Amino acid sequence: MSDEVASPAPSASASTAISVAVETAIGVAVLWVALVMMWGASQIPADAGYAGVGPNFLPWLVAMALAACGLTLVWQARTGGFTHLPEPSGAASGDWPALAWVVAGVVANASLIERLGFIISCGLCYMLAVRGLRWAEGKTAWGLRRAMIDLLTGLGIAAPVFWLFTKVLAVNLPALTGTGWL
Repeated sequence: MSDEVASPAPSASASTAISVAVETAIGVAVLWVALVMMWGASQIPADAGYAGVGPNFLPWLVAMALAACGLTLVWQARTGGFTHLPEPSGAASGDWPALAWVVAGVVANASLIERLGFIISCGLCYMLAVRGLRWAEGKTAWGLRRAMIDLLTGLGIAAPVFWLFTKVLAVNLPALTGTGWL
């Protein structure tokens, strides 16, 4: 026999109280983000643009949807919580190298879009993000051929988007050349 004394497990009511507090805090945090977004949307001029919708419409729409989600989370936490949900599928922890590839793609896009133009920076972002998604699937073999196929696919997606926005919708996106086609 062992002389060790097992520490008592927390009571069910204590762990339930902690769970309710954490779940409520999550809902309140979402509400706080919604309020910050509402404040930001209120700083955008409401002058009606195309079809009577101003530039602050979408930020207000997102902020209101986020506020509804926050209120729902607080309500759920206070009326039984969302701890009775089934266990989520997938890995027990995040895949940090895969996330790093995706983040690298987004950061590269944001930092290079003015220098390389929309099409090339988005193609590079696609290539890096797909690398991260493949890494998350366990497919770590990644050669130059695969990288070029992914880059060309990204360019193939970004080019029509660029042309649609710049030529059809007259939205000014950063281009690589002065012609407006790249």
